[in-house]
Order: sequence, then structure tokens, then C-alpha cells
Amino acid sequence: MYSHLTVGSNDVDTSQKFYDAIFTAIGAAAGNRLSPDRVFYMHNGGMLLVTKPINGEPATYANGGTIGIAMTGPEQVDAWHAAGVANGGTTCEDPPGPREAMKMYLAYLRDPDGNKLCAVYRLPA
Repeated sequence: MYSHLTVGSNDVDTSQKFYDAIFTAIGAAAGNRLSPDRVFYMHNGGMLLVTKPINGEPATYANGGTIGIAMTGPEQVDAWHAAGVANGGTTCEDPPGPREAMKMYLAYLRDPDGNKLCAVYRLPA
């Protein structure tokens, strides 16, 4: 599987505020700043890196791309979503809640640079 995910940012300070909020809302640690242009997060065995593009070009988001983050329950999904909206994220897709056809409880956000994130809790059968 994957070893890590990386998203580009045009303003790492703003991105760190957003990502610190959504990760600490679910019990993870705030980010570790590797340099003025790079911060990383560890949670549940996964790693996310937020960085200014190394090639010096502006960061853009992936059209059609989504980063899914596993949650332990609907309450954690809701806390994650609320923290994101309060810290520069924008809600997208449908409001947080169950998706019966997929047996999941989901919430979607776009980070301050437009990257699409999804909090996922798989509902019991």
C-alpha cells in the first residue's frame, strides 16, 4: 500500500492551522514543522506531508482526487468536520452524515488550498 500522502500548499502557515485543527480534533498530534515550507502529520500508522511544491510552481489540488481519513465513530467525523470549517476549510459534497447505500458515515472538506478530504467511519452491519 502507500507509505504517505503529500498535498501542496501555497501558504504552509495557513495549512498547518487547518490540519492541526482537524487532526487534534480526532486525538492526533499537531504537525511537526520540518522547515518553513513543510509540515508532516502522523495518525493511525499513516503520514501526511503538506509542502510548498519543490519545483517552485503554485500548488493546485487534484480534480477528482480525495484523501480519506479513517475515524472511530460518527462523533469523531463530526468533530473533525467542525474543526476544519472553523479553521479555514470549506464543506463540500453532502452535509456530514450516513450514506446508507455505502454503509458509511462521511464528511467532506476542502482544505485552504482546495485539496479534498473525507472523514470515513464504516457503519456496523
